[in-house]
Amino acid sequence: MEKIFGLIDAPFTPFTATGEVNLEPIPAYAALLARNDMKGVFINGSSGEGYMLTEEERMQLAEAWVKAVPEGFKVIVHVGSTCVMSSKRLAAHAQKIGAWGIGAMATPFPKIGRIEELVKYCEEIASGAPNLPFYYYHIPAFNGAFLSMLDFLKAVDGRIPNFAGIKYTFESLYEYNRCRRYANGKFDMLHGQDETILPCLAMGGAQGGIGGTTNYNGKCLSEIITAWQAGDFERARELQEFSQDVIDVICHYRGNIVGGKRIMKLIGLDLGPNRVPFQNMTDEEEEAMKKELEAINFFERCNK
Repeated sequence: MEKIFGLIDAPFTPFTATGEVNLEPIPAYAALLARNDMKGVFINGSSGEGYMLTEEERMQLAEAWVKAVPEGFKVIVHVGSTCVMSSKRLAAHAQKIGAWGIGAMATPFPKIGRIEELVKYCEEIASGAPNLPFYYYHIPAFNGAFLSMLDFLKAVDGRIPNFAGIKYTFESLYEYNRCRRYANGKFDMLHGQDETILPCLAMGGAQGGIGGTTNYNGKCLSEIITAWQAGDFERARELQEFSQDVIDVICHYRGNIVGGKRIMKLIGLDLGPNRVPFQNMTDEEEEAMKKELEAINFFERCNK
């Protein structure tokens, strides 16, 4: 099964001022990401507020992204939900419209606490789109599924024919590397934490990843990989430290989903507010965040 090289972006969902899904910015959004060396998008996930979208809205977004992206740009659709039947419908829809792949994080309710529960959940969803690669999105901070991913790979191996790998958004580089080495690198291990791309390249042999701050800082993050591959370790380290500076700023403003989405407005692509229960940034917070970003010369280095 094809593996992903380079970075896939996890885009925000554009909303109107009244909270309706807004498809209008997506062509410009896709062009921005492609211009800044992204290789695709992983839509309707955590950055996209996927669990707060209706099934119809998620399908509309998938159709809009598939239609908007340039040739060769991968569209992976997050189809996870608390209802596995809904997930299967979303998966089948993604396959029908020509998406490149699908993925799902563990449902936040009921909490998944055993490997077999997770394998069965993924098996049901993946069967909805048997011709597309399926990625499990490991982000236990969101759903409490603090399970061994190595044990998960062993259990899923040979059971789900279209299982492609894991989007690994967790802090254990040791476990990441064990998963990457499993069965001589059989599965695609996509790095999922923008703040640790460089150590994952060095220790984990990462080749691809899915990020959230890539929306506005993708050029810098992609250059980390380029510098590493060229053997320019000092340049790679400087780029990683800058990306951490950016993350430090958004952490002052409720993280990537809230603060990061407002940065898109500051770089010229207004994607609207967040949905309840997220607490949107005030104009005063936006101005304060802008000053913090200016202090690290962000606007000279960000996506354009």
